[in-house]
Amino acid sequence: MNIKDIVKDQTARFVFYRDECLFYETDNGFQFPVPVADAGSASFNSEERAILLMRYIRKHIAKTESAKLKQEQDNAQDRE
Repeated sequence: MNIKDIVKDQTARFVFYRDECLFYETDNGFQFPVPVADAGSASFNSEERAILLMRYIRKHIAKTESAKLKQEQDNAQDRE
């Protein structure tokens, strides 16, 4: 999924809290964590424009793609 598709004209809604992270979901179903430690003195609303949370969306996409690549490499090594 393209990051522009995730944030353009999308609302992110708070879904649940786990492991010191607030999890938001965009209108198109993309879920991502926002670490509570990053809040500092700021507040997080139950709904935000997704573009305002793009920093966290970008980090989650990078982490997910990295994990997927590692899994593919591990699978390739197992087949050898």
